[in-house]
Amino acid sequence: MLTFQKLETERIVLDEVKMQDAPYVFAALSDPAVTQFYGMEPLQSIDEAERVISSFRCGLQEGRVIRWGMFCKEAGRFLGTIGLHQVNRSNRRAEIGYELHPDHWKKGFANEAMGAVLSYCFEELDLLRVGAMVYPENEASASLVEKQGFKKEGLLRSYYYHGGKTYDANVYALLREDWVSEQDNYGN
Repeated sequence: MLTFQKLETERIVLDEVKMQDAPYVFAALSDPAVTQFYGMEPLQSIDEAERVISSFRCGLQEGRVIRWGMFCKEAGRFLGTIGLHQVNRSNRRAEIGYELHPDHWKKGFANEAMGAVLSYCFEELDLLRVGAMVYPENEASASLVEKQGFKKEGLLRSYYYHGGKTYDANVYALLREDWVSEQDNYGN
């Protein structure tokens, strides 16, 4: 059973995405620059954003998804979302994914949020593995997961299909023992 837990970092509050956040979810997921590496077509309406938020709730109830909204502590602004999907408690693994509105790119928010979610994965959920699927062209995400200690494991050909085309995905993973070793190296 998954239960939602609010997380905090120095600059970010990771909290539940609520229906009132639909305009912000729409602003991010309607932007082709965001969705080009998200595995979906850009949203076309607020109703679609509300369905995305509902899917986060359903996924949590089913024990397969946890999704947090990233909110800037200073201004309370919605930055994007980050979460776990394909949560498999019996095999102690999940996949991580995120998106940020372009206004918040290259400011370290995704790195900060991912660090908090990984701590939650390994300390609270007691996972052994967290995976990430990254489009080969998405150099920013590849850099982010590598900075967090993920190792590239291979390429899945034609893994995503959207916009009438197939896309490959690089498979990355962070194992618990590697994460613990990194934490020990940095004295965390």
